[in-house]
Amino acid sequence: MMTYGKVLFSTEVDSAIKTKKPIVALESTIISHGMPYPQNYEMALDVESKVRSAGAVPATIAIIGGELRAGLSTSEIEAFAKKGTQITKVSRRDMPIVIAKKLDGATTVASTMIIASLAGIPIFATGGIGGVHREAETTMDISADLEELAQTNVAVISSGAKSILDIGLTLEYLETKGVPVLGYQTLDMPAFYTRESGFKVDARVESAQEVASILHAKWKTGLKGGVVIANPVPAAYSLDLKDMECVIENALAEMKQKGIKGKDSTPFLLGKVKELTAGKSLETNIQLVLNNARVAAEIAVAYSKQ
Repeated sequence: MMTYGKVLFSTEVDSAIKTKKPIVALESTIISHGMPYPQNYEMALDVESKVRSAGAVPATIAIIGGELRAGLSTSEIEAFAKKGTQITKVSRRDMPIVIAKKLDGATTVASTMIIASLAGIPIFATGGIGGVHREAETTMDISADLEELAQTNVAVISSGAKSILDIGLTLEYLETKGVPVLGYQTLDMPAFYTRESGFKVDARVESAQEVASILHAKWKTGLKGGVVIANPVPAAYSLDLKDMECVIENALAEMKQKGIKGKDSTPFLLGKVKELTAGKSLETNIQLVLNNARVAAEIAVAYSKQ
């Protein structure tokens, strides 16, 4: 008989919790659905290594055989990387189904936040958050990530919102839900592949210590919900904003023509963007995730000391 809602920890994460070491949650959808094998496997291990190098413990989040997991072995990460899109992509809506059927599930931003919160891990690094999709005024396609940010006390370090989204509407939605968007050493809202989007964040922060102070101030005041820390991709790997907008418009047009909708939209668009940028977007994706992992670990360390 299963104990629902219980999170099983790897030995490393269990030890970190017991000794109160800083921990950084990492999602598994980026492994199974974010990029092809073996780049996804290599990236996942490099991300964990980056977290450890900055003084924190990585906790890759997933559902395996219906069990909520925080911390995966190397072989488990490789299995997720090899199976890829065969593994169910799991958001809040999908969790009870995957748990009850004892399936494997790759966690999105929303479900990673839920499991991280259950595990007592307040810091989470990812690539980019979901948001309000373009033409959402007619499709109502809005990521569950935004609702999770409104109610779950986990800080998400990302390179802003994915550039395939309507970033202006995404920021408006987050403002309505009371979710602060902090720019890490920037006032510009990054757009995943690019360091800017044409929109501004709510406030600029200069250091991990400053972020940690804001997180403590929010949660100790009893203000429910997460915080977005928007960390731009390193300049050397940033793609051109105008070029990317053209690429994304072409990808969106093809997606609409093929009738692709819902949870299949993002994987299709990311794959098409990779194709149209001759693979440059994949390298950018990898580098921004590594950079976010480093910054998240520094924030986790600072948060644990306050």
